[in-house]
Amino acid sequence: MPSKTSPPARAGGTPVLLQFLGMGLVWGSSFLFMKVALTGISFGQVAWGRLVLGALTLGIIVLVGRHRLPREPVVYLHFFVIGAVGCAVPFLCFAWAEQYVSSSLASIYNATTPIMTALMATLAFRVERLNRNQVLGVGLGIVGTVVIIGPWSYAALTGDLLGQFACLLAALCYGFTFGYTRRFLSGRSISGVPFAFLQVGMGAVVLVALTPVVALSPLVLDAPIVASMLALGALGTGLVYVWNITVLRSWGPTSASTVTYITPVIGVILGVLVLGERFGWNAPVGAVLVLVGILLTQKRLRVLASRAEPAVTQ
Repeated sequence: MPSKTSPPARAGGTPVLLQFLGMGLVWGSSFLFMKVALTGISFGQVAWGRLVLGALTLGIIVLVGRHRLPREPVVYLHFFVIGAVGCAVPFLCFAWAEQYVSSSLASIYNATTPIMTALMATLAFRVERLNRNQVLGVGLGIVGTVVIIGPWSYAALTGDLLGQFACLLAALCYGFTFGYTRRFLSGRSISGVPFAFLQVGMGAVVLVALTPVVALSPLVLDAPIVASMLALGALGTGLVYVWNITVLRSWGPTSASTVTYITPVIGVILGVLVLGERFGWNAPVGAVLVLVGILLTQKRLRVLASRAEPAVTQ
């Protein structure tokens, strides 16, 4: 959490608002970039390249900025967990899923992350307690997710259905990571850039160790694929993480989290306009339910009256 003496709302000469909009644009475009990259390389190579390029970019920023890394050995174990669960697994899941589902649909599922976070923070790590409106929000988010899946459309398991489940698993991993971070790392004095570097770096270590399994296969590279991988890795998993830290420190976590509302919009627009993707009525309807659920869980919308607080006697 930023202190009252946080640096002014500028970083590298770029206003915070532009960095926030850049976050939404780049992260929303990442689903398009994955779809383009998959035309020439495997899903494992997409995740591998994304994490390695992101780790190298953040490593250069750490070196140039002379940021200090933590010294406690146990901290690196925690970063290994969130690097594996918060980067390696979901990046693999989304890249695999986009072989079967549209980039638009993947971006919509990514927007369920706040719902997953509320569930994990409450049920698994017990670092938060939900009020009545937040419980309603989680319920709406779950209903919205079921509507998006549209189970009535499937008589058996298909690649499309499994791809949607993979997107949900990725969002669940993100929710786990937020809860785990809150439980084990939030109380430690680790500045933002080293934090991002260690998380992405540990995720890269995991996939580099799995190189023979996930990355050693034939590939075909052209300009759009290379550009997409650079955008996914160096920009989306590298530089934008630093922008996120700047926005978080300047605006606070609640306002910074509103990027969640931008990314699916960008993802859907690009999927429809660039790739010509189409989806049924259930995807936008479910997405609206998820959005309302997010607003409730983040306390930006209130439907149910709060229980009266007990009187305090002096």
